[in-house]
Amino acid sequence: MDLSKQSYGLNVYSGLFYYISNLMETLKKIIQTIYCIYALTIFSLFAVLSAILLFFMLPFGTAKVANRIYKVCRYWAKIWYLLIGIQHEELFESTMPMNQALIFVANHNSYMDIPPIVLLQHQPIRPLGKFEPSKIPIFGFVYKAVVVLVDRSSPAKRAQSVRALKATLQKNISIFIFPEGTFSMTNAQPLKSFYPGAFKLAIEMQVPIQPILMIDAVDRMHFESVFTLNPGKNRVVYLPIIEVQSYTIQDIEKLRDLVYQKMDEGLRRYRNYP
Repeated sequence: MDLSKQSYGLNVYSGLFYYISNLMETLKKIIQTIYCIYALTIFSLFAVLSAILLFFMLPFGTAKVANRIYKVCRYWAKIWYLLIGIQHEELFESTMPMNQALIFVANHNSYMDIPPIVLLQHQPIRPLGKFEPSKIPIFGFVYKAVVVLVDRSSPAKRAQSVRALKATLQKNISIFIFPEGTFSMTNAQPLKSFYPGAFKLAIEMQVPIQPILMIDAVDRMHFESVFTLNPGKNRVVYLPIIEVQSYTIQDIEKLRDLVYQKMDEGLRRYRNYP
């Protein structure tokens, strides 16, 4: 056999394979971009509709508005998930009391951690939210109605935020907090270190902690870009509740470390991390 012809044939096949691979990758990126634009367009339309509904609810008072707009957001999330092919799934490792306030704490690794909050079984609930998103046109109007805003710009503002959190719990309304404070997830270290605020609040108010795991959110949308959004499961795991009656204010770090350990073990289990 002519080795030069054989070499030429291999080069042709190699070049053809490389061309087809590049073409498929380009098509994949185009389809991904179209899908993301479609999903974000629907999300934006729902934000506008929710803002309009909120405007008409304002005469009923702030508390009623918050509860009603939260229900609107639940339907918003359910319909959005249906239209973009994402399945919300909840896994319970223990029973959860539905008639008392809880402090929910969850890992935070994607913007897709946000929709499951309004789909959680426990009602009513208010997430802790940064002040900055409240400035976003239209969305910020809805955002302020359903979260407890935290403004860290000054000691006075931080103290005001803590008072708002305590007042919410006193009304038997649960709080949802991301104790990491920002996105972070690697195979070696699924969780960043936790800020102590949620655990101090739990001890001071004697409110149990409900650890939550967002298992698939980073797979549905990586925190690096909204254009990584893709369909599939978005599971939420309810770990066993951690009671705080035996903890004092001197035990904040002990409680924080316990919750961290339980959540770290859970993430490694569900995502098959070493």
